[in-house]
Amino acid sequence: MSKQIFHAQMSLRCCGTTTPERTAGPCWQLYVATIGLVGEWPTFTWPSSIEIPAIEARKAALAYLGFTLVEDAEWEWTEHTGPEYHPHPVRVLLLGAVKVCPLESGAA
Repeated sequence: MSKQIFHAQMSLRCCGTTTPERTAGPCWQLYVATIGLVGEWPTFTWPSSIEIPAIEARKAALAYLGFTLVEDAEWEWTEHTGPEYHPHPVRVLLLGAVKVCPLESGAA
């Protein structure tokens, strides 16, 4: 039986985030791009830190959201330049992406 494949992405939110909860400083945020509005996508936010979450922490966050890595999937990383409108100097942003599918039993 084939499963639906989605893309999970994570990035460092340099100025914190307001959804699903406000953070006071930089934090890593992971979300799964599913159907529907962006604000409805499953999202996990780590506490304020600039340290990249370890692979096991990423797997645990995905499981919490009800997803797992597709077989043989590996995280791919790209660099982007941050927007100029932020209240700090423009910086390089790191974006991670991986293919995921729903867990057989749903969210952990």
